Amino acid sequence: MIEVRDFTVSYGESEVVHQVNFAAAQGEIVAVMGRNGMGKSTLFKALIGILPTKSGSLKVAGDELGGLPSHTRVRRGLAYVPQGRMVFPGLTVLENIMTGLRDRRATVPAEIYELFPVLAEMRGRKAGNLSGGQQQQLVIARALVTEPKVLLLDEPTEGIQPSIIKDLARQLREIKRLRGLTIIVSEQVLSFALDVADRLLVIDRGQIVDEMTRDQADAAVLGRYLSV
Repeated sequence: MIEVRDFTVSYGESEVVHQVNFAAAQGEIVAVMGRNGMGKSTLFKALIGILPTKSGSLKVAGDELGGLPSHTRVRRGLAYVPQGRMVFPGLTVLENIMTGLRDRRATVPAEIYELFPVLAEMRGRKAGNLSGGQQQQLVIARALVTEPKVLLLDEPTEGIQPSIIKDLARQLREIKRLRGLTIIVSEQVLSFALDVADRLLVIDRGQIVDEMTRDQADAAVLGRYLSV
């Protein structure tokens, strides 16, 4: 469903992501693991088109998206939930979700509120008054109403309580089951990645240096890449 080939991203003359290659099938959840500063967020921003790429190919469902602007990538099936959530704090929960609708005259699908019941209860509340976990659910809901084929989640557990992290893992598995989405998540919390991902990639200094299925995952090996 998503195929990334020889993906290279630079800041000026400094190359930050080096010829990254990976693919993920429909209905697969892949976790990109690594410490801060190893290139996870840079990779995700380049995939959605916020940062330009130096070279490489990005295909979603066989459709080449490399070089296209972000809004076109979204229309063609790629959705992005950034690190830090980035809600519209002055808008209500409902208004935030509706910003993602392709047809602004449409209503929010009932499935969204079934996945995130708290958003139904708080649809009239200003997004800036929600907790971190509630805001994370909100931005995922906003991404889902764009009807994506692939969902990119950058550090979704950052600043969220452990009990809410478990709920988030369950919700992502349910999204995969209901929609057959491909989900790519960047993460540092190993327990969350092992709970939610079918496969794990390790990024170190801008390169994918290891790959394993969840069953093959070795916590000791992964810990060496995640510890400071």
